[in-house]
Amino acid sequence: MRQSSFASSTSLLCLLVSAVILGCPACAARAAQAGQARESAPNFVFILIDDMGWRDLGCFGSTFHETPNIDRLARQGVRFTSAYAACNVCSPTRASLLTGKYPPRTGITDWIPGNRRPQKMLPAEMRDSLSHDEVTLAEALKDAGYATAFVGKWHLGRTDRREGPDLQGFDVNVGGSHYGTPPSYFSQYRNPWIDDGPEGEYLTDRLGEEAAKFIKAKKDKPFLVYLSHYGVHNPQRAKQALIDKYKAKAMNLPHANTPEFITDHGRQVRQQQDRPVYAAMVESVDDSVGRVMKALEDAGVAERTVVVFTTDNGGLSTAEGSPTSNVPLRTGKGWPYEGGVRVPLIVKWPGAVKPGTTCDVPVVSPDVYPTFLEMAGLPPRPRQHVDGLSLVPLLKGEKQSLDRDAIYWHYPHTSNQGGGPHGAVRAGDWKLIEWYEDGGIELYNLKDDLGEQDDLSEKMPERAADLKEKLHAWRKSVHAKMPKPNPDFVERP
Repeated sequence: MRQSSFASSTSLLCLLVSAVILGCPACAARAAQAGQARESAPNFVFILIDDMGWRDLGCFGSTFHETPNIDRLARQGVRFTSAYAACNVCSPTRASLLTGKYPPRTGITDWIPGNRRPQKMLPAEMRDSLSHDEVTLAEALKDAGYATAFVGKWHLGRTDRREGPDLQGFDVNVGGSHYGTPPSYFSQYRNPWIDDGPEGEYLTDRLGEEAAKFIKAKKDKPFLVYLSHYGVHNPQRAKQALIDKYKAKAMNLPHANTPEFITDHGRQVRQQQDRPVYAAMVESVDDSVGRVMKALEDAGVAERTVVVFTTDNGGLSTAEGSPTSNVPLRTGKGWPYEGGVRVPLIVKWPGAVKPGTTCDVPVVSPDVYPTFLEMAGLPPRPRQHVDGLSLVPLLKGEKQSLDRDAIYWHYPHTSNQGGGPHGAVRAGDWKLIEWYEDGGIELYNLKDDLGEQDDLSEKMPERAADLKEKLHAWRKSVHAKMPKPNPDFVERP
């Protein structure tokens, strides 16, 4: 297995030497933080699922998928019901989580390398890897003496040379490469960053086991485990026994009064959760979470470990097999509607949060970075996580809101799932979408219309204009790059 490993004691020694030789107060402060982290700081387990929708978990309303371990995690922590991914596709959200910034600031605004098929608008230019100028969350925690491991999907570069997690603050990398989808869900994996297992071994199981092994090995010092599953991303592949289980379950479902698909923006959108292979993939993810939680218990560190569970965008429902439904949310991955950007978020923080609670305050991917720093007792890095806000006051019940006027999205591309270039803003209960191809806008009141069916832009032109102005001002402030008309595009009949 190809891994990079650095002993914490060496890192601490280097910090101390730098402080002495250079007379650097900042270096001395970080050296002191590193020493403190070895004794009192909480551990972090961050679990990121690929393409899992808001309604794919039992604790978020699914009656077809079975997720007992994740449901138990929700009972042990806080369930955020209005959490958002920074983008409706994966790579921008992944960059946002690690940097504390909105995608336009990182320069990664689409999945890498992006949709290159002929489009009505030429996509905006973007970076094809995460910049080394960013101080990632892993680097910030590593500075403070944490052992850090990345397990699973990276997808923040075009190659593995100079673009992997081992070069962005992670001591150990298992499985993280430029791949956006796994070459194989079963061993042999054909991934240079993970050794093959026994014949028939399932990747989701293996990644959970690798995370558990790291936890047990590092139980005596603070650690960050970033478990980033390839599941439930296409291709749809699962263990046969679980597929058979859900085939039988699907056969016994009561007859639904709703259609299997409806048409939205010319796309067929799945309305029911009944896909056996997808459900089997979801259950394997749940098993992996259970394996990690058991490892924390066995290592005796569960009560001093923060566990966060979330996903990188909404569920896939309008293309490429449409394996899930996000109803009551509209559409899914690749779209600006709630089905594309609203995601499950669960935070377990033993001794600090009231178990089994919910929070409906809108939060977004960049918030993870400053939240972890405050949980660890580390100073904020406001020049880095410029768009993130710490969720600690919400988690502790000290506040009922955040000092944020709005959440923003910018997607200057055409998605594989049919969504066109767009921007969006949510301020309070109101959400505005702007389509870049024709300048059209849509306005929704999410409190009254979670499914975004009643466009109020013509009935409430002043509110729509105010939100549009706010969106444009934000785009200017983050130097967002825009798509341009494609002079060579020919509309198909």
